[in-house]
Amino acid sequence: MRKREHLPEWFRVQLRSGESFSRLSRLLAERGLNTVCQGARCPNIWECWNHGTATLMILGATCTRDCRFCGVPHSAAPAAPDPDEPEQAAEAVESLNLAWAVLTSVTRDDLPDGGAEHFARTVAAIHARRPACGVEILIPDLRGNRDALTAVAGCGAQVIAHNLETVPRLYPKARPQADYALSLGVLRVLAEISGGRYRVKSSLILGLGESEDELARVFDDLAGAGVSALTLGQYLPPGKKHLAVERYWSPEEFVSLAGRAREAGLADVAAGPLVRSSYHAHELAGSDLHCDCGSTNTDKAI
Repeated sequence: MRKREHLPEWFRVQLRSGESFSRLSRLLAERGLNTVCQGARCPNIWECWNHGTATLMILGATCTRDCRFCGVPHSAAPAAPDPDEPEQAAEAVESLNLAWAVLTSVTRDDLPDGGAEHFARTVAAIHARRPACGVEILIPDLRGNRDALTAVAGCGAQVIAHNLETVPRLYPKARPQADYALSLGVLRVLAEISGGRYRVKSSLILGLGESEDELARVFDDLAGAGVSALTLGQYLPPGKKHLAVERYWSPEEFVSLAGRAREAGLADVAAGPLVRSSYHAHELAGSDLHCDCGSTNTDKAI
């Protein structure tokens, strides 16, 4: 049995349910929508939901892959996507009067296009109801399918993200059903066909056993692939069966790593123990970033 871990002092999250938290919880439940906040057991759920923001997780609540760091349930044969989900998501965005919406999904290797059309339909439904709403989508690797990537590239999202998650050496341990070169290739294709229509973004979680030199090489890979925005956050196990933390990186180390990422050529970097891929996502939507997250543990590049 794994010993109970004592988190460093900088992991102090205020657990408080306010009116916005309750309203958002009801709204999502009424529309049968899933969020990565719940599925991945994100530590920022209290803060984000109290501010009326959430990352919607489309294409169901179970993933065809079983990454050892992720809390989203796994199934080799998940239910078919709900055809009404794009409209339900759009209604939720409209009800919340959002200026910025973030969509992610489980991986759906069982679908021929990996869910690309479903992503496109959801973004289109949001823009039909709220034309001025910015949209960020966080996509799985879609198995590198060029047609699927082209479909999501043309969906009208302002930011398209795909997460590398960790360094190449740790893929067999953390992401046994994924491939580093494939994921990097996905980012490269997205950047090549963007035509300036959207920004390309990625994310890494730290604490799985990576070294600073390995991270620096990944920063170079990302910049070389055309990625312009990056988030760095501390890994926290979502359950006892998941990978243990090998190291807690300090807030000061995150600041240093953010500097190295910028030196590598990544224009906008958000780094800190509690930073997650979609945390304050609108701040990395452009280079004119000027938002105070209210945390001295978060380093945001301008």
